Amino acid sequence: MALDASHAGTVPFGSHETWYRVTGDLDGGAIPLVVLHGGPGAAHDYLLNLANLAAAGRPVIHYDQVGCGRSTHLRGRGADFWTVQLFLDELANLLDALCVDRYHLLGQSWGGMLAAEHAVNRPAGLASLVISNSPASMDLWVAEAKRLRRDLPAGVRETLDRHEADNTTDDPAYVEATQVFYDRHVCRVIPNPPEVLASMAQVADDPTVYQTMNGPNEFLCIGSLRTWSIIDRLDRIDAPTLLASGHFDEATPAVVQPFFDRIDDVRWEIFQHSSHMPFIEETERYLEVVGDFLAQHD
Repeated sequence: MALDASHAGTVPFGSHETWYRVTGDLDGGAIPLVVLHGGPGAAHDYLLNLANLAAAGRPVIHYDQVGCGRSTHLRGRGADFWTVQLFLDELANLLDALCVDRYHLLGQSWGGMLAAEHAVNRPAGLASLVISNSPASMDLWVAEAKRLRRDLPAGVRETLDRHEADNTTDDPAYVEATQVFYDRHVCRVIPNPPEVLASMAQVADDPTVYQTMNGPNEFLCIGSLRTWSIIDRLDRIDAPTLLASGHFDEATPAVVQPFFDRIDDVRWEIFQHSSHMPFIEETERYLEVVGDFLAQHD
């Protein structure tokens, strides 16, 4: 279980609101960790284990990106609204509102993509960067997802192919077949713990951001992010960087490799018993690795 929040609230973001929670004391002198959740649109709940890093005195800031969770929902907005720049602006706004001028940044999956986008701008306050289970380009992500999908049982593949061809990806049989992939490559703790189910339920309740930017699921990426890549800008990142991924991760070594090749100050930790959520699947070791890395760069 994660440590309880020290306080929570909202900050204005234009005409919207961003909900946040802080575990620990922002005025205590330690450099805080800011956590960027994935999805897009999955909300922070599944990353709550990271609040335990506050036990060593480091404040941890979680927040729900606009469009999901406890932040403002905007179900009627389209792809022209849901942009990478929107979420970069929201992060900058939150840091300013909380008076955070020096920080570590951890992004998971889509959150790692967003964290990399933030880091290429070389913000003065960024002490270190953790990119967890994230691709450096969606072309690589899609290619690897197709490869992993070929290893699924034949009946599962046939169900996926048939419903995608018929554009019936909301059919229960398709959803059930999708779960086979998720159980292998997204979270191997079965049944999924409550915090993971909470984030998944929020996506199901309001899939606007996820479906607009990504698509109907983790391996059918047909949304506005489908052409995204940061590979040719990675050499601009000058913050010390930790890469984290799982041995069974949908973020395979091929999709993570460009981060390792092009960021100057970088190390890479692969969690051998994990897929896409090593903070759930190998919690103790993940917290130790990340906690040690942050301490080295305070």
